[in-house]
Amino acid sequence: MTRRSFILAAAAAVLFSAVPIAARADVPVHVRVIKGSRRGPKQVDPRLDALRRQLSALAYVNWQETQERRVTLVKGRTEFVQLPDGDMAGITLQEERGTIATIEVALASRNTQSRLTIEKGQRIVHQVTGERDGAAFFLTIAVWP
Repeated sequence: MTRRSFILAAAAAVLFSAVPIAARADVPVHVRVIKGSRRGPKQVDPRLDALRRQLSALAYVNWQETQERRVTLVKGRTEFVQLPDGDMAGITLQEERGTIATIEVALASRNTQSRLTIEKGQRIVHQVTGERDGAAFFLTIAVWP
């Protein structure tokens, strides 16, 4: 081995050891679209029982699930969820580190973007529409469900 090839090999070893090999960041996600209303009887859709405690802290009294999806998010690729009012919510994986994922939720029609950092085993309830006639739509997102 010549001195030059030794130096090149040593430089390559240092360079490649400093750059971690990244695993593909696919994150399975459980997304629900739910409607919260200030009107009607105080009740929580039985499909939302696991969320009852989180939902009870909010100002709405009647909760109904309108849609449920399981998707796999790939970093940088947006998945879309249609809301009952016709709007589309885009969900994009921004970063994944171990058991923590940062997800962006965007609604183009409202020109809004939110970044949510969610840990495995945690569930986020995020309001995605403004209140209209005493009701609003929310997304609940759980990563690695």
